[in-house]
Amino acid sequence: MQMLFDGYVAIRDFLELGGDVLVLIVFVIFAMWVLIVERFMFFSRRRREMERAVRERWAARPERESWNAHQIRDALVSRFKLEATAGIPMIKTLVALCPLLGLLGTVTGMIAVFEVMAVSGTGNARSMAAGVAMATVPTMAGMVGALSGVFAGTTLARKADRSVEKLRDSLTMDI
Repeated sequence: MQMLFDGYVAIRDFLELGGDVLVLIVFVIFAMWVLIVERFMFFSRRRREMERAVRERWAARPERESWNAHQIRDALVSRFKLEATAGIPMIKTLVALCPLLGLLGTVTGMIAVFEVMAVSGTGNARSMAAGVAMATVPTMAGMVGALSGVFAGTTLARKADRSVEKLRDSLTMDI
């Protein structure tokens, strides 16, 4: 129980050190990772079921060479692509938002440094240190969140593209 309390205190102190912008960055990173985990779960479980259903529907067609059959095949692949790529644009948006919020944290932290300098002058280094910490911690958090999201988002986009191409190639036009 003491370990949980110590962890809570450490997280609270870290969030206070970074200021209000750090709290916003944490929420953005949390939302981004919820979407990333959901997409990985989709690719590990639901994707195979959807591919099988599309293949069965295509195999049940009596003819596969006409223009109408070609359009139906394209529609089946397109619906699968919508499901496979769902959420990936939002992940990429949140990845791009992380460094911008980190920059906002830098600016607000530097404003705090300048306020301390205006009140107490440059002789009080301890007072300025809190503002410098408030400037650097959100920047670091935004960059770490963006880097982790870039790798995961790129991996998911590749998985989606490969799945769509593999499905498209498996739905042959001949009988």
